[in-house]
Amino acid sequence: MNNIGFCKEKLDLFYACLEKNKTKPGPLMPSLHDAQNIFGYIPLSIQKIISKELGESVAKINGVVTFYGNFSVEPTGDHQVSVCMGTACYVRGSKNIMETIEIELGIKDGETTKDGKVTLSATRCIGACGLAPVFSVDAQIHGNTNVSKVRDVIKELKEHTYETN
Repeated sequence: MNNIGFCKEKLDLFYACLEKNKTKPGPLMPSLHDAQNIFGYIPLSIQKIISKELGESVAKINGVVTFYGNFSVEPTGDHQVSVCMGTACYVRGSKNIMETIEIELGIKDGETTKDGKVTLSATRCIGACGLAPVFSVDAQIHGNTNVSKVRDVIKELKEHTYETN
């Protein structure tokens, strides 16, 4: 570990990604995606590295990070569960979907399970309005959901998550 709290291997990988991204037009978004994938979140210390390497202000970078729902400034779980709360999903029952997941996981929107395995979040739109209501588990979209389907998917997630440990 170093003074910003990440292992050398992850930092080396990130710097290599930054170097590759610098050669592309619009390197900020790919760099943010790389940071999120490598570290699991994009804390201020990483935003400062991006700022220095890409010549962008920390304020601009932080604005982008906090605007987009797929970036996080806080550590997240190994698995991401997102519930669409956009208009189409909401009117078709996504509030019940969220409440069911909160009960099944024992956490609320924006929280991570105590063991750090699963993070739950509401999102404004997943882009699958025709399948409303929808939620995703690790970017796999589950559409036309109901409480029974949610319970089955979360049960499968728990079995998969805890059988590997």
